[in-house]
Amino acid sequence: MDLDMGINEDMERSWSLLSWVASSVMVLGGVVPYVPQYLEIQHSSNTEGFSTRVCLVLLIANILRIFFWIGKQFELTLLLQSVVMILTMLVMLHLCCTVQSTIRVSTKQHRFTGKRTPAHCLQIRTSSQITGTAIRPPYRSSTSP
Repeated sequence: MDLDMGINEDMERSWSLLSWVASSVMVLGGVVPYVPQYLEIQHSSNTEGFSTRVCLVLLIANILRIFFWIGKQFELTLLLQSVVMILTMLVMLHLCCTVQSTIRVSTKQHRFTGKRTPAHCLQIRTSSQITGTAIRPPYRSSTSP
C-alpha cells in the first residue's frame, strides 16, 4: 500500500509539473515569433513588412477574450495568454511608432533649417536635353516699339 501511495504522489507531481510547463508554453508561445521581428525593426530602423493592422486585430481579439472571461470564467492560462499578447502588441506598436516618427523627422529636417541645396548639386534638364532637339526662343529685336 505504501509503495502505491508513493507512486501516486510521484505521478501527481509529474503531471502537475507537465501541466505547468504546458501552460507556460501556451502563455509565452504567442510572443516568441515577435522577438526576432522586434530585434530586426530595432536594428534596421525599418518597419516595412510589419503590419500594424495585425496588431490591431490581435489587440481587439485579446481584449474581447478578457471581457468574455469576466462574464464566464475559463482557464486561467488563456487569460494570461491574452494579457501577455496585449502587452506584446503594445510594445510592438510603440516600437513601430517610434521608428516611423524618427524617419519622418529625419526626412523633414532640412525643411525646418531653411538650408538650400547648392546650385551645382541640382541637375536641371531642359526640354532640348530630353528630346534631343533645340528649341529656340522667339526672335526679339533690340529696339522696342
